[in-house]
Amino acid sequence: MMNLKQLLKILKATDLIVIIFALILSIVNIIFHQRIDNWLIHVISNTSVIFIVYVIAYLDNHYKNIFWTHLHYWYLIPVVMLSFKELYFMIDPIHSTIYDDLLIEIDRWLLGFDPTAALYSIENPYLTELLQIVYATFFFLPVILGIDLLLKNRGDLFDFEAFAVLYGFFLSYLGYMILPAIGPRFTLHDFAMNNFEMPGIFLADYLREIVNSGESIPAGTPNPAEVVQRDAFPSGHTQMTLIVMYLAYKFKTRSRYFLIPNGTLLIFSTVYLRYHYVIDLAGGFIFMIFTMWSGKKIFNWWMKLTGMKKFEYPEN
Repeated sequence: MMNLKQLLKILKATDLIVIIFALILSIVNIIFHQRIDNWLIHVISNTSVIFIVYVIAYLDNHYKNIFWTHLHYWYLIPVVMLSFKELYFMIDPIHSTIYDDLLIEIDRWLLGFDPTAALYSIENPYLTELLQIVYATFFFLPVILGIDLLLKNRGDLFDFEAFAVLYGFFLSYLGYMILPAIGPRFTLHDFAMNNFEMPGIFLADYLREIVNSGESIPAGTPNPAEVVQRDAFPSGHTQMTLIVMYLAYKFKTRSRYFLIPNGTLLIFSTVYLRYHYVIDLAGGFIFMIFTMWSGKKIFNWWMKLTGMKKFEYPEN
């Protein structure tokens, strides 16, 4: 039988964060079980995730072959998506309100105007097409950086990148739970007119529909503002893109020559395309700073606890 230290050593820091967040979600479901319809299903699902994570970690540790190693790397992608969707069924029943009015007032106090309305003055189908395509690359950016690191046999850097990205996603999810909002495309603009007011050339409408469907408002959804995901603050697109850009720069990867300019455009697109207020971007920046500051400490604490080598950024 394994002792506690041996059981812990099986887990990577990413596994630890998945387990902790699954426990947090379960606790919140239990606390608010009278408001959340499917709370028990959520708790069972989160418990299953914890079990599956441990099984994957054990099999990777025991067999050490390429299948289990890569499964241990990439299982994080569906976990991020499933957690995001679980929040959909939790946030509105818990809060039953949104805080867009507060975010709008902060933008007006900071800037003196509504940024999405001001940017409409430069609306152009070619610019819209470009920025909608760039916006759609969001979930691919951590994968591109990760593949770049693995191709260079830098599994140590990949492990920290995976941890930082996962930790960042979960922190942004906590932000959605604390201050739910739906964004200016619903509050400052007519959502039904978005395709007409901001047309693209070939792909913009199609990509916009994919984004909408991912946020539970496929075409034809009645009253989309009432059922859309509450995920405007902080801007997870800003937070996670900045994390990837920062790590690509620190790791000196060749992919940084794509990730940094693409990421810069992506962050601008979040306001131009009416998904976010400017204060959401500021929140994403603050969350990114906290993620990288606290994330390295947590990661190295776990590495020390499990007898692994401390992580440091590559030297110049």
